Amino acid sequence: MDVRPREPEDLGACVRVLAEVHRGDGYPVDWPERPRDWLSPPALLGSWVAERDGRVAGHVGLCRSGPGDSAPGLWSRRTGLPAEGTALVSRLFVAPGARGHGIGALLMARAVRGARELGLHPVLDVVASDTAAAALYEGLGWSLLATTEQRWAPDRLVSVRCYAAPEEAPADGA
Repeated sequence: MDVRPREPEDLGACVRVLAEVHRGDGYPVDWPERPRDWLSPPALLGSWVAERDGRVAGHVGLCRSGPGDSAPGLWSRRTGLPAEGTALVSRLFVAPGARGHGIGALLMARAVRGARELGLHPVLDVVASDTAAAALYEGLGWSLLATTEQRWAPDRLVSVRCYAAPEEAPADGA
C-alpha cells in the first residue's frame, strides 16, 4: 500500500472511484457537476491518493476553511486560537472493494501530517448520517466538537458532525 501526492493524471481514476463510492454510499451527498473540479477546490492545500495493487484505491484532500465550514469556528471557540489556524480534511473516500485494509486511516494520517507541516490543526465536517466515517474518525482519536446545521441551499439544512484531530504528542515525551 502506498500513499503519495495526487498527480494530475490521477484525477480520472479518482473520479471513477468517487463514482463507485457515490453509488454505494451516497458520498458525496450531491454528485458534483464537475467532479474533477470538486476534487480540486480553490482552497486546496494538498491532496493524496492511496494505491493498492497499482490502482488508485482512495483519496484525501486538505483545504483552507471557508465561510460555510463549521468545524474551524467550533475548534477556535474551544481552544481560544484563531480559526485561520486550521485546515479542513476533505474529499476522503476509499473504493468499496479496497476497504478493510486500513486505507482510510493511512489517508487520514497523511492529511494530518500535511496540516501539521503547514502549522495548522486538522478539523473536518461530516454529514451526521455517515456513521462509518464518524466511527473511523473517533477510532483515530478525533474529538467530536459538536453536531450542527449547515445551510447547503436556501431551503436545505444539513446536520453535520464536526471533529478535531487529537493534539500533537510532545516530542521526546516532553
